[in-house]
Amino acid sequence: MTERDAADLLPNDRVRQLALDGDVTQIHRGNQYAEPGDTFEVEGTTFEVTAVDHRTLGDLTDEDARAEGSADLAAYRERMERVHHGGFEWDDEAAVVRHRFQAQS
Repeated sequence: MTERDAADLLPNDRVRQLALDGDVTQIHRGNQYAEPGDTFEVEGTTFEVTAVDHRTLGDLTDEDARAEGSADLAAYRERMERVHHGGFEWDDEAAVVRHRFQAQS
């Protein structure tokens, strides 16, 4: 078990706040940044990484999108294209890594 920097998993203050609020419980990234059992802290709250899965963008569902703070997969896709400032094109075959996490009590 390793303590990770929250910024490695949760790329900005908005996403970190959504995790604190319980609205974000996983995040897909282009690379693996943690192992199950690793922890990270956001504003005094410790989170534990509960699962890490290698997937493709085509594997994502509406449920995944909701777990990342979007209304559905279409909204998630639009958000990814917007936040990457034109440097991102959705490709169903693109490899991603899902990091699931939960706040420790």
